Amino acid sequence: MGLKLSQLVLAGGALAVAAVLGAPQDAEAQLKFALVPKTVDNPFFIESRDGCFKAAAESNGEFECLFEGPPITDGAQQLQVIQDLISRGVDGLAVSPADANIIAAGAEAAAAAGIPFITWDADLLPEDFELRKVFVGTSNYNIGVNLAKQIQAFKPDGGSVCIQSGGVAAANHNERMDGIRDTLGGFDNASTEPPGQRLEGENGWTEIEQCPLFTEDDFALSIQQMEDIFTGVPDLDVFVPTGGFEQFLPDANRAALTPFKDRLDSKETVIVIADTLPIQLEQLAEGWSHANVGQCPFCMGEIAMEVLLDLTKGNEPAEEFIFTPLPVCTQDNVDTCTADLG
Repeated sequence: MGLKLSQLVLAGGALAVAAVLGAPQDAEAQLKFALVPKTVDNPFFIESRDGCFKAAAESNGEFECLFEGPPITDGAQQLQVIQDLISRGVDGLAVSPADANIIAAGAEAAAAAGIPFITWDADLLPEDFELRKVFVGTSNYNIGVNLAKQIQAFKPDGGSVCIQSGGVAAANHNERMDGIRDTLGGFDNASTEPPGQRLEGENGWTEIEQCPLFTEDDFALSIQQMEDIFTGVPDLDVFVPTGGFEQFLPDANRAALTPFKDRLDSKETVIVIADTLPIQLEQLAEGWSHANVGQCPFCMGEIAMEVLLDLTKGNEPAEEFIFTPLPVCTQDNVDTCTADLG
């Protein structure tokens, strides 16, 4: 088995990038499962695609993996991709919602067509959980908790912090912000809703007025935002992105941080960032961040396909939430922290 199609397709007016892995075209008809990322060119989602392809390759021809999504992170475009997949009669949908409000309509359309719909990486809003069978991914709140614990290890007395997030309406990033704020501020999780209560001095932590920042998964923008903050706030204690944004453009990230490398080396300012892809761990080892709290996107793509196959066979999931590993990487354990993820 191998990659048999890589092309551009039009999906309801939105340009969608598609890749398919499955059996040769003359084989018997297979089930077709779609893994729909927020955007196709993010290294994180490319890792999930590889997990999806692995599951298809090991399925003995039971199903093929269609990896399709918009070229940019945009909820409306992603919805159009989903609607196109439904019209083409796919047998299952696994979606990382770019905008939880918008993608709920896609889940409703899938249900109306009798197509199993699950989420991965990011979820729908709690009031819409009944529209999807399962969530596969990291506990996003716990990503935030672990980011905050690393921050506390470097800055035990508190300080100033800038949170950089993804999309304003991205439920997964809002949950991570909530975990950061609850842990640093000592808030009761039950009393706050994502993205949580802004830090205004609790436990010594204060969010600077320029933040939070929202990248909308635009990596070049994330680097510009970071440069502006480092330049404009020279006494910043912590910069904490809830995704790998800047590090997904490694050369540009290194260039942007070079003028501030002394601040990083002295830990005057620390960067604690989400995700642990190989290109990120290289930068961690070089001192461009101080800790990375990761996920396993490969696991998400692989497990999502296994869940969809079970659903098509009439097997109801034993769990509503299937959580994948959460590695915590520092400069001390960077060589081994993701060794067990497969």
